[in-house]
Amino acid sequence: MDTYVFGRRMYETMRVWDTLDDPEPVMQDYAQIWRGIDKIVFSRSLDEVTTERTRLEREFDPEVIRAIGGEIEIAGAELAAQAFAAGLFDLIELYVCPAVVGGGKRALPEGVRMDLRLVETHSFENGTVYLAYAR
Repeated sequence: MDTYVFGRRMYETMRVWDTLDDPEPVMQDYAQIWRGIDKIVFSRSLDEVTTERTRLEREFDPEVIRAIGGEIEIAGAELAAQAFAAGLFDLIELYVCPAVVGGGKRALPEGVRMDLRLVETHSFENGTVYLAYAR
């Protein structure tokens, strides 16, 4: 991955990795990955970003994403919906978790139609299923 692109809420959830000092090797590995990747946060309400290698954009602009190049991960329901509508993806990765929470945001946006091809699946011991679809 070369760049992470987040909405405000996802960025606020993930920024813990910038300062995390956990003794578990897998946690250390991901924290090191996080710190080494460029990040863009699209937010109208965030005053500033507090993590290294991070820039703040006020309005979603598909051209900003297109200009980045390399491997980009877009995370956050509202931001991902805008990226879907702009056709800014090659691969969709979904994790289906065995829990009913009674609400939340849609995984895929309304009003967007595209044909997808299942390219990978993986089942975890806890019942979670990973699904990857290509355009």
